[in-house]
Amino acid sequence: MNFQLDGLHRPVIVVGGGQAGLSMSHCLTTAGVGHVVLERASAGHEWRERRWDSFCLVTPNWQCRLPGFPYPGDDPDGFMVRDDIVAYLEDYKKSFDVPIVEGVEATRLTKVPGGGFRVATTQGELTADHVVVATGPYQVPLKPRLAERLPAATAQLHSSEYRNPEQLPDGEVLVVGTGQSGCQIAEDLHLAGRRVHLAVGSAPRVARRYRGRDVVAWLDDMGYYARGIDEFADADAVRFRANHYVTGRDGGHDIDLRAFAREGMQLYGRLTDVRDRTLTFAPDLRRNLDAADAVSEGIKDSIDAYLTRANIEAPPEPRYTPVWQPDDEPRTLDTKGISAVVWSTGFGRDHRWIDVPVFDGKGYPTHRRGVTTCPGLFFLGLPWQHTWGSGRFCGVGADAEYLARRIVAGERAADVRWISGTPRNTEPADDWVAPRTVA
Repeated sequence: MNFQLDGLHRPVIVVGGGQAGLSMSHCLTTAGVGHVVLERASAGHEWRERRWDSFCLVTPNWQCRLPGFPYPGDDPDGFMVRDDIVAYLEDYKKSFDVPIVEGVEATRLTKVPGGGFRVATTQGELTADHVVVATGPYQVPLKPRLAERLPAATAQLHSSEYRNPEQLPDGEVLVVGTGQSGCQIAEDLHLAGRRVHLAVGSAPRVARRYRGRDVVAWLDDMGYYARGIDEFADADAVRFRANHYVTGRDGGHDIDLRAFAREGMQLYGRLTDVRDRTLTFAPDLRRNLDAADAVSEGIKDSIDAYLTRANIEAPPEPRYTPVWQPDDEPRTLDTKGISAVVWSTGFGRDHRWIDVPVFDGKGYPTHRRGVTTCPGLFFLGLPWQHTWGSGRFCGVGADAEYLARRIVAGERAADVRWISGTPRNTEPADDWVAPRTVA
């Protein structure tokens, strides 16, 4: 859509054209609220450009329920692959008249004296009564500083840059991190016949199916995805927990790192140091594997309890038995045989362009259900913004609908308890490091 942006005023400016920004646009359109969506690349860019070739959703297709656009395909229990996800978003954009301007980046957000906001962009300045920041949490790929100590001949890339095994030079590959990305990339390389070394972190795992259904379906019935963050005593810790690893690949299955090890993948604990061509790992491999299994079995316990309470009949299923145990804790690895390292070490947020005092001392936006302490400024698409589903296709729509209602009703600023910091943006201007989100 063509707009003359410089000097334009809209009641609402939405920054970001992914699933969050498009959901917000749909809700504002339905409510008859004038707005414009600014997208620095193209709608769905993150899915198109920062996912590997075999990437697919880990949640079933039926959970794709953006506002006014539930999953339209014929495989609700399947898992959309990368290109299908992009097509889903493109079709969503075409399903209503989105006032989106692509290829324009918001570079500064400031308050206007007397009310409203000014958004500077690469195509001029706009003003608005309200701004919704829908840029998501995964903006800056993070690598540890120890990556700088690896030999220059070792190829290094972040998980967001990984595409396929053929992209990497011949030789053995080290994958660092076992969140969803790290585990799925390790499996991708393993299935391609590559010799894989995997530094195992503390991320939990979950079974793909249990007692006749996908575990996601049981959890959805149990209300897990609708449980509000304010119901947790440790809300700040919950927001930054790593996601459970599992996969939707080839119809969906468990990711069992022990099975990988039995088949030849070499597992280690957390990577702690790189010196003189030697990688050093913490002696926590056994503990991390046991903890991940314990979380998975705990989820099964909760499903069993739910079935009993609700008097639901479901086929019994034997519990998981570990198929491999580490004989020892390998502490070092010579980099001589390692041709490439894939850093699956998560992402950070970059909100330096927002010159409005709504951040705590950790650089996290202070908000309640996306409503910040600054009247008229909102966030959308954050993990656990309100529920477990907030950062996913299944829950972002409900958050967008909530914000649209607040905008139409003439919202007040949220009463948010600051974790730390001062009433200023506390992110340093120099030697800045992106605040961590999750892996």
